Amino acid sequence: MTMEIRKVIATDAAIGLIERLKAKYGPVMFHQSGGCCDGSSPMCYQQGEFLVGDSDVLLGDIGDAPFYMSKAQYDYWKFTQLIIDVVPGRGGMFSLEGPEGLRFLTRSRMFNDDEIRILNL
Repeated sequence: MTMEIRKVIATDAAIGLIERLKAKYGPVMFHQSGGCCDGSSPMCYQQGEFLVGDSDVLLGDIGDAPFYMSKAQYDYWKFTQLIIDVVPGRGGMFSLEGPEGLRFLTRSRMFNDDEIRILNL
């Protein structure tokens, strides 16, 4: 039996907000920002509004929404599980949750040796 290790997960609060955003906007997707304008925050977009390319890595899904990160940033974070949470405040100016008075926040934890071996990192 193989243990499933997820590179990105979300708290119940984040899943609840994702569900509200999907009800309002339709299918959504995430990209972990590493840009100057929004710091390093998870950005939520309507699917198709942010173009992903060969330089992006799909980490997994949260709330049935794909979650991407640039390959350069992933190479730095690959030993870390991202935990997407929600806190009060304004998020990135282009992220869908802005009008909700909440923002997505990335927390993290380092994978342990067994998880790194299973992920073949």
